[in-house]
Amino acid sequence: MEQFQLVLDDHGRYWGDRDLRALHLHALVQEFPLTSLVAVAEDGIRGYVFGFVTPDRLAYVHLIATRDDARGTGVGRRLYGAFVEAARNQDAVRLKAITSVGNAGSIAFHRALGFDARVVEDYNGPGRTRVVFTRDMPSASK
Repeated sequence: MEQFQLVLDDHGRYWGDRDLRALHLHALVQEFPLTSLVAVAEDGIRGYVFGFVTPDRLAYVHLIATRDDARGTGVGRRLYGAFVEAARNQDAVRLKAITSVGNAGSIAFHRALGFDARVVEDYNGPGRTRVVFTRDMPSASK
């Protein structure tokens, strides 16, 4: 996927000084194309979401990012909406995402979307505490 490489090439525009390239798994895009989505405009990729639906119908958002000049424009909300619709089409009933405890932007964003947030010690291994977001699937748009 050409867009996947474009995201990696422009990594700093989405993540700033945090190097999260190791979390950008090409296999997610290849194996779960219906829930790996990009927001493209004339000026390039404004944001993206990589996720999948598990066999027990949990829609997991692995990564969601908005380019630095597109923040606050609703791109992230629209991407989440598109992800929810794609997950609903696969019979998902719950949503889940995680972030680091220091990621105030992600925590605020997910709370604004109606997620419950809880801090889980050792979630990602010993000493690797994470904030775990969960919520039921929102009602279908009319």
